[in-house]
Amino acid sequence: MLRLKNRMGKELSLDETQSKMANRLFNYWLDFELMLLRWIGHIPVHTVRLLSYKLAGIQIGEGARIHMWCNFFNPGNIKIGKDTIIGDHAFLDGRGELTIGDHVDIASQVLIYNSQHDIEANDFHAVEEKVIIKDYVFIGPRAIILPGVKIGKGAVVAAGAVVTKDVEPFTIVGGIPAQKIGERQNKNPHYKLGRARLFQ
Repeated sequence: MLRLKNRMGKELSLDETQSKMANRLFNYWLDFELMLLRWIGHIPVHTVRLLSYKLAGIQIGEGARIHMWCNFFNPGNIKIGKDTIIGDHAFLDGRGELTIGDHVDIASQVLIYNSQHDIEANDFHAVEEKVIIKDYVFIGPRAIILPGVKIGKGAVVAAGAVVTKDVEPFTIVGGIPAQKIGERQNKNPHYKLGRARLFQ
């Protein structure tokens, strides 16, 4: 009788084999969906992209915009608030929950991750931790947000920062790893971000 083994050499039962096969098929479908979303990200019309992203399962608030060339992972776990703007070439990870609030400005090439490998585990399995970004946050270009981080209301993440731990409301952080470098003085923001750039 044929005995199947996982990548670690452990023999699998019939139920485990069926579960792994179903998971593999789901991942093939997810990879195909992500490829389609990448193609859609090249379309220079916001309404077409937003409709496609909503059909893929992303919750997008009124007036929110996602610029071109954005990439996603598991879009069904991503929620974006109203009047939020996501810059071009951003990466939004939905393997765990990703919640982005209202009036959030995320600049170009920002990477937000909520899944990482457990480097101490024998099987190097993935660990997921939700990421929460509250209202009126600004994240500068090329910043990286790592799993399990909560960014408080009105906080600012400087360009190129690597955020490894929670950021308090209205705090300005920068550096690698990100540390407090200042504090935002306006503690009662009520602005709207305005019109997104056309054809971007």
